Amino acid sequence: MTLLLASNSPRRKQLLALTGMDFETLAPDVDERVQAGEDAESYVRRIAGRKARAAVELFPDRATRRRLVIACDTAVVHQGEIMGKPADPAQAIIMLTRLRGDVHHVFSALTVQDVERGITLQDVCVTDVPMRAYAMEEMIAYVLSGDPMDKAGAYAIQNPDFQPVEHLSGCYANVMGLPLCHLTRTLRKLDLAPEVDVPAACQRALSYDCPVYARILEEAVE
Repeated sequence: MTLLLASNSPRRKQLLALTGMDFETLAPDVDERVQAGEDAESYVRRIAGRKARAAVELFPDRATRRRLVIACDTAVVHQGEIMGKPADPAQAIIMLTRLRGDVHHVFSALTVQDVERGITLQDVCVTDVPMRAYAMEEMIAYVLSGDPMDKAGAYAIQNPDFQPVEHLSGCYANVMGLPLCHLTRTLRKLDLAPEVDVPAACQRALSYDCPVYARILEEAVE
């Protein structure tokens, strides 16, 4: 089998590597603008689906091997508004100011497409994210580091210096951009479960004692 991750995100590559599966990467160019009246779940489902379809069109046809495409789209949602990546440092400060000391939501949609079998599955993960009341000086220093500029909502949960999130009780990997337990249960439906213990590998790599992995793995794919 040839596995293709439809993303060049270093965070998604890092997370997918924890499954122990070999994969290639290819980042299709898709329009990620939000449509008028589109809610967060509909948005991430649509974009993940478009990424998968675009990747399939670019995926080399290797007739002797089964081809599988994994695409994911993640959105930060605060008070019903989908927050994209900041255009500049000033916008990053505005975003982080809005998120400070409040709870927002991270939506990720997964699309897994088994090319030869013509099967496409989708799954969605939603995580409540409580942000700490970081000081203005901390926020400005973080923005000046450049780290927020390629990230939805202008932050990385895993940043060791800023550490913007406190008391998370949901899927940490989802906030990074690839909910691994949702991916595992989707792959199981295709008889492609990873050989490694994904929750254990994820928790070890992220130094996070996850309270939700067992429930996620027991749930059916939506």
